[in-house]
Amino acid sequence: QVQLVESGGGLVQPGGSLRLSCAASGSTFSINVMGWYRQIPGKPRELVATITRSGNANYYAESVKGRFTISRDNGKNMVYLQMNSLKPEDTAVYYCNAEIIKGMGSKYDTWGQGTQVTVSS
Repeated sequence: QVQLVESGGGLVQPGGSLRLSCAASGSTFSINVMGWYRQIPGKPRELVATITRSGNANYYAESVKGRFTISRDNGKNMVYLQMNSLKPEDTAVYYCNAEIIKGMGSKYDTWGQGTQVTVSS
């Protein structure tokens, strides 16, 4: 069992920055790729960024490239999303996601509760 808890969201001005954190607990040894998603009410969750177990970012949404950076610290069981040059369209609930490997080729995803990011003047 893996639990994810996001933090770091809040209200920021356009052009500002936020750093989101995701703390993993439980069977963290079973975590493989991790990612950040975001969701606007009434819309499906959008993949923002993913990072491999070894710490290599392997996906960024085109809308965030050059502005957001995903990173992870396996020793601390943490994943981060540094968000710079924020725009109003970045306003969303941001969710942390982890791919969990069961050991026999089976996988599943687990999610955090989400943290609200609001970019507004």
